[in-house]
Amino acid sequence: MLVYLVLGAGAVTMAVPFLDMFLGAMKTPAELLARPPVWIPRTPQWNVFLEIWSMMPMARWYLNSLIVAGSITVLVLLTSSLGGLALAKYRFKGRELIFRFVLVAQMFPLFLFLIPNYIIMARWPLAGGNDLFGQGGSGLLGTYFALILPFAVNWWGIFMMRQFMVGLPDEFMDAARIDGCSEWRIYWQVILPMVRPALATLGIFVFLMSWNEFIWTMTVTRAAPDLQTVPVGIQLMRDTFDPTRNAALRRAALAVSTLPVMVLFLSLQRHYVRGLVMTGLKG
Repeated sequence: MLVYLVLGAGAVTMAVPFLDMFLGAMKTPAELLARPPVWIPRTPQWNVFLEIWSMMPMARWYLNSLIVAGSITVLVLLTSSLGGLALAKYRFKGRELIFRFVLVAQMFPLFLFLIPNYIIMARWPLAGGNDLFGQGGSGLLGTYFALILPFAVNWWGIFMMRQFMVGLPDEFMDAARIDGCSEWRIYWQVILPMVRPALATLGIFVFLMSWNEFIWTMTVTRAAPDLQTVPVGIQLMRDTFDPTRNAALRRAALAVSTLPVMVLFLSLQRHYVRGLVMTGLKG
């Protein structure tokens, strides 16, 4: 009973900021500035959720976020499952060295690669007016590729999939080879169905990370406002309206921005929990 009480108290504590976000969006300016604070709006301003779509390019930000986060998630699931399979089930020279490199790479913060990634995107050969040597143009800057490619490989994802796949019996792959399956077919029809829980868990983490990405997106979309995502757009709202009105609009935008993540988590919750448990049991 004590465990459930502690977990329940923790769940309520974590839910308070979300409730404040939703309720704060529907407060009047006077209620937002009231002291002591008004927790529940007396007259909910439901129209604020419609105003954010008409007053700001919210639809465009939403579409960009879905394209970027969805593309990154698909690419990471592909690269992580392939990399994890190679490190878990194939024996080749340098495998342990590569695995150690994957472990070490997780220790470096993403901010460390901000400038190198920007230079790579700006000097991408034969793109954005660049010549073969990456000179003369803007490269991939101002395109979706600049928002997606730097996150296409996730070291933690490779490690997670490797840990999950280590526990899979080798007999499944051996039987498939005896039946004449190619290595690609083994990966697609044998391995992937067996690692769905891990893929669901990784997919939720990656989608959430990509959806909330701010620093890199802000950096590469300064000259391309049509590519701005929801986090960047909400930040830009700060200087658009008066402070009191801005507080309600930003909370409404934040509330709307959480919907895709909530839907994804609720739809994959069963696989998510199973993936965490099974990954933790692997050797």
